[in-house]
Amino acid sequence: MAIGVWISLIAYFALMVGIGIYAMRKATSSSEDYMLGGRTLSPKVAALSAGASDMSGWLLLGLPGAMFVSGLGSAWIGIGLLVGALFNWILVAPRLREQTVHYGNAITIPAFLANRFPTRALSLRTVSAIVIVIFFAVYTASGLVAGGKLFESAFSGVFNFGDMSNYAMGVMITLGVVLIYTVVGGFLAVSMTDFVQGCIMMLALVIMPSVVLFGEGGGGFDQATQTLNEVDPTLLSWTSGLTFIGWLSAVTWGLGYFGQPHIIVRFMAIRTLKDVPIARNIGMGWMLISLIGAVSLGIFGRAYAIRNGMDIEDPETIFIVLADLLFHPLITGFLYAALLAAIMSTVSSQLLVASSSLTEDFYRLFLRKNASEKESVAIGRVCVVLVGIVAAVIASDENSQVLGLVSNAWAGFGAAFGPLIILSLMWSRTNGNGAIAGMVVGAVTVMVWISLGWNAEFMGGPGVYEIIPGFIASFIAIMVVSSATADAGEYQHITR
Repeated sequence: MAIGVWISLIAYFALMVGIGIYAMRKATSSSEDYMLGGRTLSPKVAALSAGASDMSGWLLLGLPGAMFVSGLGSAWIGIGLLVGALFNWILVAPRLREQTVHYGNAITIPAFLANRFPTRALSLRTVSAIVIVIFFAVYTASGLVAGGKLFESAFSGVFNFGDMSNYAMGVMITLGVVLIYTVVGGFLAVSMTDFVQGCIMMLALVIMPSVVLFGEGGGGFDQATQTLNEVDPTLLSWTSGLTFIGWLSAVTWGLGYFGQPHIIVRFMAIRTLKDVPIARNIGMGWMLISLIGAVSLGIFGRAYAIRNGMDIEDPETIFIVLADLLFHPLITGFLYAALLAAIMSTVSSQLLVASSSLTEDFYRLFLRKNASEKESVAIGRVCVVLVGIVAAVIASDENSQVLGLVSNAWAGFGAAFGPLIILSLMWSRTNGNGAIAGMVVGAVTVMVWISLGWNAEFMGGPGVYEIIPGFIASFIAIMVVSSATADAGEYQHITR
């Protein structure tokens, strides 16, 4: 492996650790500082932090891999996400920023729900913390799998780590670097690194498809489309071979946005309510450019592979393969850093949110109610490490698929928290009983749906994405139970 690749990667790792050290000196003196950055995020940092922590390795591995295999039909996932993200910024962001301060200055989603529904505070904090830790362990594992795939694909035959495979070493290095800056610098470090990582990711997703399409061996747009039509005309069709259920399962990925704690917590940390529209515009622009780049990489990457007789064993590694093949080692190292940026930005956010729930909604709730701020920060750091270890164990299976793990965790959060966040912010009749019912019904529906395999095949036809039944069941449960157990004394005034 050329020294240029390692120069770029080492520079990237050093930058992330340096940001962590800087943040440690700025915002780790209290729980609010460590877990929410003191609510001081500027619009651009909040926007790119939300975007980068959202997209993960899925953006550079999972989505291009799906496009490589299935063609434009898989792009509906990206379209659904784009629409879902926009509505999340419009409906949830301003209300959540305002109401988390209004209801007891909550610094975690479980704490907000407990303050919003005080008669069921303990149950809500407990159940929501359990859901967050379980699904984030799986979600974090998806990022570590992506890191393992990077090292396995890029450095195969270059290094020998004895009994440890390149995949396992990739998992450990990815987790190790993330733990350093997350443990040291907390939320501010995670958000600042997300901003830098988001810039790197977007730049990579502009450079890579452009070179694949117009560089040597690419042949340009016309040649690429001709090649794809000759192999399989359906690759360039938005609807060919796509059933209504398949289309619905793709676009409803957007429903998941309303319930992703690692994304909506950025709304809570924005500096002021007036900054929300600015952050929304920046975030949506970043997302649109990045998704177009990922879709283009997958579909035109397949045309490039066909034209040049390349055998791609794992479609999810198309970004890695082309980065190594087409660019100078220094640029290749930068592109690898972009992939690591996508992975680490999400992993760090997920670790911190899971740690925050364990600290605020378990340790301080059941074990040490009077824990000092210094003690809480220390426990938060320990919890970051513990969740990371659990995720690494889950990621130890080298056959794991990034998109599969992400889809399961995304659906779990979307169904458990999505309807509850929407209704708690916008429907005054929502009460604690309904909140608990919706959270449990949504999470259980998703897990049962997956265990029965109905996300792969349903009633003899194509599978139905588990977020659809989970989201609907949760929404109904909240409204029915809240209406059936109406208690006027529990209704909370909502400032719109």
